Amino acid sequence: MSKVAHYLQEHLLGEVMTSADARRHFATDNSIFTLAPSIVVYPRNENDVRKTARFAWQLAERGRMIPITARGSGTDMTGAAIGNGIIMAFPAHMNRIVELDSKSGIITMEPGLNYGRAQQTLHTHERFLPAYPASIEYSTIGGAVANNAAGHKSIKYGVTGDYVKSLRVVLANGEVIETKRLHKREFNKKLGLTTFEGEIYRSVDKLIEEHKEVIEKGYPSVAYNTAGYNLAGIKLKDGSFDLTPLFVGSQGTLGIVTEITSETEAYNPETIVFAAFFDEVQKACDASKKLRDLAQRPSAIEFVDGNLLRKVQELNPNQLKEVLPGTMPGAALIIEVDDPADRQRKKTLKHIRKILEEYSVETKEESDPHEIGKLWKIRHATATLLSHSNKEVKPLPLIEDAIVPVDKLYELITATYALCKTLQLEVALWGPIGEGNLHLYPFLNLSEIGDRQKAFKLMDEYYSLVTKLGGSISAQHNDGRLRGPYLSTLYSPEVIAIFEALKKIFDPYEIMNPGVKVSATKENVRSLLRNSYSLGHLYNHMPRS
Repeated sequence: MSKVAHYLQEHLLGEVMTSADARRHFATDNSIFTLAPSIVVYPRNENDVRKTARFAWQLAERGRMIPITARGSGTDMTGAAIGNGIIMAFPAHMNRIVELDSKSGIITMEPGLNYGRAQQTLHTHERFLPAYPASIEYSTIGGAVANNAAGHKSIKYGVTGDYVKSLRVVLANGEVIETKRLHKREFNKKLGLTTFEGEIYRSVDKLIEEHKEVIEKGYPSVAYNTAGYNLAGIKLKDGSFDLTPLFVGSQGTLGIVTEITSETEAYNPETIVFAAFFDEVQKACDASKKLRDLAQRPSAIEFVDGNLLRKVQELNPNQLKEVLPGTMPGAALIIEVDDPADRQRKKTLKHIRKILEEYSVETKEESDPHEIGKLWKIRHATATLLSHSNKEVKPLPLIEDAIVPVDKLYELITATYALCKTLQLEVALWGPIGEGNLHLYPFLNLSEIGDRQKAFKLMDEYYSLVTKLGGSISAQHNDGRLRGPYLSTLYSPEVIAIFEALKKIFDPYEIMNPGVKVSATKENVRSLLRNSYSLGHLYNHMPRS
């Protein structure tokens, strides 16, 4: 064990490990990259996090760099949960529900808490966190906050950041702060602090004021966007100020979140679900847009294309036997309504039936939980695709998170098919297209030099395409190492410079998850590619996206 590890073990309550098998375990997440840490720390409390950050800061002041990467369950698809310094693994100890107010539904949680466990607890109080990702059963709350995660219910309820009220955060120098919406008087007090926290408030305020116009016009107009940093939601016209939107979605690059306080929504387990089948993808897109424009939106509009359905049929002929129509459709939509049974719900259902009657060739509607489960199998069949491999040729998370304005969605889909055909890539599409979000995993072999080159050509062209359509390269899964190098295709040089200045304010020594988001480069990304890709560590749960 190194001197650094010995020092940390002496001063922390939690465990410190440097064994080869532990380092190997934490060298990968769900991304296509590999990077082994030097040390693994299992913090028992916030004080352990504070001491570790303070120690890394002191080393950095003396010219020795040991970066820190906060990690939940390692389900990140962008390479943001790996690092070559200290991996701080939260699920081992910092995994509690700290407080739950059953009247207001406000819940306070530690970052290592399993998302599914939090949701089950909330259900017993008739509440839920609506922005849950597809990986809910095997991911953490901290990971969802780090990525500003969204899910299939985000079309109605919004994203993780819409619910986070406040955070406790350990800054790069070990100081602990609590973020929340500050009224003008409270904010002025923060500006007068002589601590690192005060310096951050002053610097961020100055950055926003000096670049107000660039910030207002610099972001793409899409339903949700996690690319870069959210500067737009910090300072409001009433003079109030909140750093929370910066940390939500920052992937541990600005500080380490140790406690999350979040609002929740009323939970209604009685839903109605439609499975609609279309002979053409365009008709599915047109129907989706009309469904989205309803006064009372469905709680989910999920899409799978015919390519995915045919692939699942080929791999497992009985999986969708009970739910697919006799003729293989060109696309399918799963639409969910979770409004309480009242007059408005009846009106919404009537509108949905009318839209589907106009565009689909066949529709199934269910309210029985068992039958609803059968219809959702269509969307969950993506797990069969994600776990499939033909020797070393596997579906890879390369371009799986783009979002465009809804009226540009069909254009994106047709251009994506054409691009993959040009590159001779097998492709299937799915995702919450009600908000213009699309997922796809091209089949490639990472051990082949030609396929590795093809992967970067695909990313170059796809992200350029998304940007030209007015979209964002990162919607639900954030930037990480994967999309960080492409931020310059999405944002102007002025916006990128603001992001870089912001990172410098919070992390002057580059110890908070370096190589992620604005500090990611194509050269570094190429050097971190795995030789083979596997999701074997998720087979207890089935991989989801």
